[in-house]
Amino acid sequence: MTNSIEQAPININTNSNSNTTRSNSRKMAGTSSRATNNGNGMGTIGTKPTLLEVGPKLRFLIMDAPRQGNLHLYIKEMRKYSVTDLVRVCEPTYQTGELTTAGIAAHNMEYPDGHSPPPDVIDKWLHVVNKVFYPEKNDLTNTDQEHEKTKPCVAVHCVAGLGRAPVLVATALIEFENMDPVDAVSLIRRHRRGAVNEKQLLYLEGYKKYYRKKNGGAKASCCIIS
Repeated sequence: MTNSIEQAPININTNSNSNTTRSNSRKMAGTSSRATNNGNGMGTIGTKPTLLEVGPKLRFLIMDAPRQGNLHLYIKEMRKYSVTDLVRVCEPTYQTGELTTAGIAAHNMEYPDGHSPPPDVIDKWLHVVNKVFYPEKNDLTNTDQEHEKTKPCVAVHCVAGLGRAPVLVATALIEFENMDPVDAVSLIRRHRRGAVNEKQLLYLEGYKKYYRKKNGGAKASCCIIS
């Protein structure tokens, strides 16, 4: 979302007005630049988030990393898709207070760029996925029941939304939707261009399912991407 300032045309009538005109133009250009960049892009969303819906339950929103200055825009996007939980797998670039106020639970699962997710990160991630999409009926609060009605969504981001975040989504598709690793990556890449590098693909090809859902899960698989 880029803010632009429309500059009214300035008629130059005399030489004395010329300097004023150039000065005004410089001021307007500077203002326009600040409005567009707004702190090096902090007033805009970097890359449009990708919504991935697979089966009757799973809904993921893959994003790049918000900054403190544009976090409110990401929160607006997350609300659009009924996001209940946000998982961060890169270094922190914002504080989580606004997320808490918006009713979005923030989870820190940072691990080094260029590496495969360690077992403890996979465990935490799959626990969040299981809790959000396959909650025990006895454990449902009123808020959880509302989320069930509105089809909850889990947002996940790394720096660019192309490596660590899509890898976690792929593991969830393998675990909860019984997808073949290559099919899971192909699906993500088809709608999130440039996602998952070759090293990460090799990791996923060797990934072995181990996580048992507490409350069963979907058997047939279909997907909606936006």
